[in-house]
Amino acid sequence: MSATIGVSQDDTQPVFDPRSRTALGEIVPADPMRWVRIGLMGAYLVVYLWWLRNKGLPLDRISVAVALGVFLVCAFVGKPRWQWAILGLDVVLYAAMWFAYEMTRGAADSLGMPLQVDSVRSIDRALFFGHDPNVVLQQDFWKPTVQWYDQIASFTYYTHFVFPVIAMAALWATSHRQWARFMKRFATLLAVGCAMFVVLPTVPPWMASSKKYPYQLFDPLKRETWRGFYDLGFKGFVKSWQSSLDWGNAVAAMPSLHASFALLVPAFFLPWIKPTWLKAIVLCFPVVMLVSLVYLAEHWVIDGLIGWAIVGSSFWFWNRAERRQRGAKASRARAALDGMA
Repeated sequence: MSATIGVSQDDTQPVFDPRSRTALGEIVPADPMRWVRIGLMGAYLVVYLWWLRNKGLPLDRISVAVALGVFLVCAFVGKPRWQWAILGLDVVLYAAMWFAYEMTRGAADSLGMPLQVDSVRSIDRALFFGHDPNVVLQQDFWKPTVQWYDQIASFTYYTHFVFPVIAMAALWATSHRQWARFMKRFATLLAVGCAMFVVLPTVPPWMASSKKYPYQLFDPLKRETWRGFYDLGFKGFVKSWQSSLDWGNAVAAMPSLHASFALLVPAFFLPWIKPTWLKAIVLCFPVVMLVSLVYLAEHWVIDGLIGWAIVGSSFWFWNRAERRQRGAKASRARAALDGMA
């Protein structure tokens, strides 16, 4: 039954008859491939989990990109050509972003900027009343046998390689507008991070304590991010694209992208979460990540705090820009309606 729209007695305002209903199919075209896409994405999830359990976790950018590409093919099967064209452009920009990041991050340690060691340690000690948080956590909690908190710390650490990509893929498949909003904030974080890797190359705690390096600020710290993950039954990591790891930079500790991503992803989805208690639980995740990074000797506390500050600044900047953009569009729409009057 079609909706009925009449005219009010003053002949100026349309009146919608609520007793009538418009069939959904008259407005939204049928999509016979929708269930095919859902089935393919479900199969992809099953295969990915099997691969994760039996083959290992993909760590490098190329392996992750391949996995993401396969998912997007599943998510876009049967969609119009213009959507595939937009996806192709997005993929090119996405790849260019990561290439620029890796090249900058990998080249930063060859530019001769002074390495930050004592400064970051001094900031951490000032924050914790003269104590080294990395040392305190390992002295009090590290045991020769894997503990339950080792499992949490290790699992949380490795979510860095999975959760941001899952968020991108889900937004890519469901809402290009939201994907673009997410990527603006994400790319801003990477750009600022790259600049800081160049200007402030920072020695991580594990390196600052190792006998292989000249710093030795305190007794050697354990760097065993993998052992809790292994204890959970995940027995390996995919490193088949070993050459892609050559761009790595051991002194790209400031800011911590592990801590930054752990805040950026929940923060983006937070407005869609209604229960306050659930929001509080979600916001515990970046805290757990930072504690895990400090316990595993991967980062100083200040690395994570600076990363969070960059995420907050990115959201502040783009939220304001988007509000101005919405206001400008509304003003143009009102002007157009006034011109039609």
